[in-house]
Amino acid sequence: MLDQELTEPSDTELLRRIARRDHAALGELYDRVSGVLFATAIHILGDRREAEEVLQDVFLQVWNKAETFDGDRGSAFNWTIGITRNRCIDYLRGRQRRVRLLDEVMEEAGGESHASAAAGSSLSTEELTVVRSAVKSLPADQHEAIAMAFFGGMTHQEIADTLKEPLGTIKARIRRGMLKLKESLGDYV
Repeated sequence: MLDQELTEPSDTELLRRIARRDHAALGELYDRVSGVLFATAIHILGDRREAEEVLQDVFLQVWNKAETFDGDRGSAFNWTIGITRNRCIDYLRGRQRRVRLLDEVMEEAGGESHASAAAGSSLSTEELTVVRSAVKSLPADQHEAIAMAFFGGMTHQEIADTLKEPLGTIKARIRRGMLKLKESLGDYV
């Protein structure tokens, strides 16, 4: 065991190599910590598919931000756990925003809110009309994916499974649609 510890690079060294764009180092770090990070994400989110999405985002952030790691402030493992925790919290907040938006749209349409009946609408009728119009103006594939994600509360993986499309295609479709919405709703964003 001691010989193995002496020959294997530390997690800190792996992050230094990742900062230099070493794909093998990212793979090695993934092999070492992904199980614990995945378990942490499942514990926080309570959903395996959401935890998978978060874990993907965590390692993308590790790849993009490895140069910001400061070993004097903590261990590499704790740094990755912190990223996981923060991504999970962001995911939960996004889920809550989708539920609130769905509630507001349902209330405006005169339907029952199925997420929280007591939720007050924070968007005016005019703003809801503008948002609906902007969403309807998207290409059909982007409109469908965004509606499933934000109004239907589906994860990217669930959308991919439903539409029988690759996960990357769905994520790109939603991103392109959201960029178009941001552009067309510039006054409201």
